Amino acid sequence: MRERVTVAGVSKTYEGDAGPVRALDDVSFEVEDGEFVCIVGPSGCGKTTLFRIIGGLEGATNGDVLLSGEPVTGPSPDLGIVFQEYHLFPWRSVRGNVAFGLEQLGMAAGERRDRVDEMLELVGLGGSGDSYPSRLSGGMKQRVAIARALAVDPELLLMDEPFGSVDAQTRDMLHRELLDVWGETEKTVLFVTHDVEEAVKLADRIVVMTPGPGSVREVVDVELARPRSRTDEAFAAYQEQVLDLIRE
Repeated sequence: MRERVTVAGVSKTYEGDAGPVRALDDVSFEVEDGEFVCIVGPSGCGKTTLFRIIGGLEGATNGDVLLSGEPVTGPSPDLGIVFQEYHLFPWRSVRGNVAFGLEQLGMAAGERRDRVDEMLELVGLGGSGDSYPSRLSGGMKQRVAIARALAVDPELLLMDEPFGSVDAQTRDMLHRELLDVWGETEKTVLFVTHDVEEAVKLADRIVVMTPGPGSVREVVDVELARPRSRTDEAFAAYQEQVLDLIRE
């Protein structure tokens, strides 16, 4: 398989009140086409900074991020981004939110309508297109955000703790639905989380970062068939392995 994402020697230094603060130090890893990769690490390790650099939302001090071999220099339709906070437009319906990126791309109205319908069916919201965000549960809002990100057919779906603000039962349901969507679309997914159990449940591989300044401690291959159960001994062993790496 070919690399869809290459993170090559990425470092980031901010200017703080007491002098320069190094957030990331020589981060390097690759994500293959169609792979589901999670990034985990202790608080303050720079996961969100790395997410923003990969998404083109801010620049690295040193190093490069490549998407299909091309440098990431800013936000792009090739990058579908889902945040923990839903960032839905409250004045737009569910359909209007999902259509937003397609409007920016200039897609014709009829084609746009069909694409929105397809995405809403994909995330299980086929009957909710006329609803507004204020009437939706947290899980439904995040499904809208995922549909919006996928609507423009990005090369990479980049997710920053997208299920961190929903309850445990909803999170389990969203995990199953996300894996179904991933399997159907064959998208490359890069998923940032602080939850090791979530990473073991979802990922093909887990990038474990060191305390700040963040660098890659180890990349763990999760060789478990899906669906995965937290009650399995092998699942627990992977979880303990990743936790041990974070504690070191």
